Amino acid sequence: MNPEVLQAVALAVAAETSVDRILAQIVEGLVAHTAVALARVWLIAPGDICQTCPLRAECPDQTRCLHLSSSAGAPLDGRADWSRLDGAFRRFPLGVRKIGHIGATGDGLFIEDVARDHDWIARPDWVRHERIGSFGGQPLVFNGEILGVLGVFNRDPCDRRTFAWLRTFADHAAIAIAHGRALRQIEHLKEQLQLENDYLREDVRNDAPDGIIGSSPALRNVIEQVAIVAPTAATVLIQGESGTGKELVARAIHDRSPRRHRALISVNCASIPRELFESEFFGHVKGAFTGALRDRAGRFQAADGGTLFLDEIGEIPLDLQGKLLRVLQEGRFERVGDETTRRVDVRVIAATNRDLHKEVASGGFRRDLFYRLSVFPILLPPLRERADDIPRLATHFLEQAAQRYGRRAPRLTAGTIRTLEAYLWPGNVRELQHVIERAVLLSRGGVLRLDGVLAEPEETTRAKSNAATPDAPRSVIPETEWRRRERENLRTALQLAQGRIYGPDGAADILGVKPTTLISRLKALGLREAPTRPRRRKSRP
Repeated sequence: MNPEVLQAVALAVAAETSVDRILAQIVEGLVAHTAVALARVWLIAPGDICQTCPLRAECPDQTRCLHLSSSAGAPLDGRADWSRLDGAFRRFPLGVRKIGHIGATGDGLFIEDVARDHDWIARPDWVRHERIGSFGGQPLVFNGEILGVLGVFNRDPCDRRTFAWLRTFADHAAIAIAHGRALRQIEHLKEQLQLENDYLREDVRNDAPDGIIGSSPALRNVIEQVAIVAPTAATVLIQGESGTGKELVARAIHDRSPRRHRALISVNCASIPRELFESEFFGHVKGAFTGALRDRAGRFQAADGGTLFLDEIGEIPLDLQGKLLRVLQEGRFERVGDETTRRVDVRVIAATNRDLHKEVASGGFRRDLFYRLSVFPILLPPLRERADDIPRLATHFLEQAAQRYGRRAPRLTAGTIRTLEAYLWPGNVRELQHVIERAVLLSRGGVLRLDGVLAEPEETTRAKSNAATPDAPRSVIPETEWRRRERENLRTALQLAQGRIYGPDGAADILGVKPTTLISRLKALGLREAPTRPRRRKSRP
């Protein structure tokens, strides 16, 4: 090994940008010189196989160690594979043996004659069989940080001058490794941003409400819970009926968390085909299955550093729930068709409209996964339990719909509000939003009308809910009593409206019917008709 060889290898290393290729060029380039029997690079990384590491008994600290990252050699028999990274010395504790000593101190180690220095040799038989003459080990240092160790076993004697050149070569190699890591980090960030953009484009909803609206006691309780859990890393399980705003609450938690500057990735588990769940969550490599034409990252990788919202969590197949539990507990997963274990830092917020307690009892949902998800449960109240919020919600949706459809916002009257408050809203806030949108489209300015918009109001009103149960005896109201009650109701409306039928807060507005309909009822019941429209005085010439 001479300076010219080291210079040629250094130039080849400098031309690479991938860390893996840089490491391969270092060891393969050195071994190409006939005097080098074995060249290896160990890089400092967190401890990962501490339980099974052959050198664990000598390891003073299981937090970091030297990982064998590249290896190349030229065995005399030509059969042994010295490029393997899974041998007995795949890890070296810092400060232990010659490699660990170099990695801990940053001092190079030169053994001019290995045969006479048995203290540093772990396998004397291998040294004799391969006729190893000398050893040179240099730290890989960049900006004062020790990145790892370069070790070279030579068959020919090596002098101090060559060892000094190896020091210069190691410095160039460290620079190349540091630059390769920086480029890899840049590529990772670019990929992460692209992933976030791709998934966020899927997640854009033009009809998403602009915040949590309402001030009812039930909603204030939810907001207080959001304020408590948002700054933490706790997993949240949001439960509630469909349409209660579970995704909106998940976004509120994310926006108030330390992760708010990273992505919130949403997944509707109910919309994913069963056979694609694992690929959707964890990604896949090219060729992993029919149709896998390229590598694809999954939702967990896209949400790395941010929040993953798993809506309809109860739809996840039972055989995938164990893998989901693993990534929640360990932060590790593998893409479909890939053996590489990846790490992610993701906060999970789950939501469901199912009773997961019953699902667990019936065996449809893993008990350990349920407990892992429900560290902090939040129960969203249905809209029928927060009727006080209906006026504000309706006003918000009305203004939003009018702006979206380019319409003049109709006026929301007291009568319309009372009708909305009397409805039970089986579809909750989402149904209210859609009802208001349809009403805006059907209204032509003026007052917002609900005629033909509410679905089967006679079946879903509070009056109906307060009526006798199906098993209770039913009574029939005679026609005369029915007519009497209707007359009383119409008279009361006219009194409240001071005799007016038309206009804001007129009797028709209070009753929630068209003025022409009210006039027809008044005539049919023989009631005195109030003035229908205010007469305009003619101006004198």
